[in-house]
Order: sequence, then structure tokens, then C-alpha cells
Amino acid sequence: MTALNGWIALALYLIGLGLAFGFRAVVHLRRNGDTGFRLKAGAAGSARWWGKLLFAVALLLGLAGPVTQIVGIGRLTIPGGTIVEGIGLVLALLGMKTLLRAQREMGASWRVGVDPEEHTEMVTDGTFAMVRNPVFSGMAVSSVGLFLLAPTIAATAATVVLLAAIQVQVRAVEEPYLLAVHGDAYRDYAARVGRFVPGVGHSLRGLR
Repeated sequence: MTALNGWIALALYLIGLGLAFGFRAVVHLRRNGDTGFRLKAGAAGSARWWGKLLFAVALLLGLAGPVTQIVGIGRLTIPGGTIVEGIGLVLALLGMKTLLRAQREMGASWRVGVDPEEHTEMVTDGTFAMVRNPVFSGMAVSSVGLFLLAPTIAATAATVVLLAAIQVQVRAVEEPYLLAVHGDAYRDYAARVGRFVPGVGHSLRGLR
């Protein structure tokens, strides 16, 4: 089962990447005239630069996780056996579903990255009525699920780096941008809706 779990995790990871970035970009291009990708990293050492670097590393480690499980490098043993593996599969699928649903709900406002000069509509309904960053919440849940399904050192690193990337991107890049663009509307939204988990993370401390 160990190698098989690796293959399942690899298939889920590649399908998720294809749907979340490839398919969504094509749909966005057809409907809105551009891909939605905003990949300029800004000045070296800036928050945008660090966010993109960490995400790039997390994506590579995310691929390495199931691959190392398949080839038998850095495998980890987690108590619980097939029950934990089953939970991992469910979490991976649930996270992917949440991510894809949130992307769809964003419509024309969907972006990968931030262009400080661009003003997009604020989305607050659907999954965004429960958490402010459901795309990132879905990514985190899916990453944890893939780790439980095929636990390796690389998969552990992938989840840790992804969580770090999400924190940098949301707190240091996206929240300042949204507050600058939407002002009190975003501040009021943040006051009633949690950052990643319902009811948790309402503060915009330090942001004006």
C-alpha cells in the first residue's frame, strides 16, 4: 500500500494543480480576456517576493512528497495505519473541492498574485461568507491530507513551507492590498469573518 498511496497522492496532486491553475486560467482567459496570473514578485526581499518564493518551493516539495513515497526515500510511519490514510484521502479531496469552489465563486476577481495597481471587486458570499481566504484554506487542508495519505519528509516540508507562504501572502501582501482598495468595507468584512477558519482571525492589527 505504501507505494500505491504515493501514486494516489501524486495523481491527486497533479490533477489538483491542473484544475486549480491550468483549467482555471483557461476559463478565466475565455471569460475575461486574461489568465488572472499576476506573477511579478516585486523587489527582492519584499513581502511579495518572499510569498512567491515560498509558494514556488512549496509546489516543488508538494510534488516531491508523493514521488519520494513511491521510490521509498524519507518515508515516515504515522500511527493509525489505513484509518489515518483514509482520513488523509478525504481531507485531500475536501481541500481540493473547497479550493476549486472558491476559485469559481471569485469569478472575474480571481487572481494568482497581486497587482498593487489593479482594483478588483471584493467577494464576500459563498465560501467567502465563512472564511476570507477559502482558496488558501483549501490548499492547506489538501496538503495535510496528502501528507497523511503518503507521509514523507518531503511531504512534511511541503506542508510547513506552504503554511508559511500562505501566512506571508495573506498577512503581508493581500490584506494590506484589500484594505487599501476597499477600505472600511474590507475592515468590516474582516471583523465578522475569520481569516482561514470560521470564527478565527478577525484582527487586522497593524494595518490602517
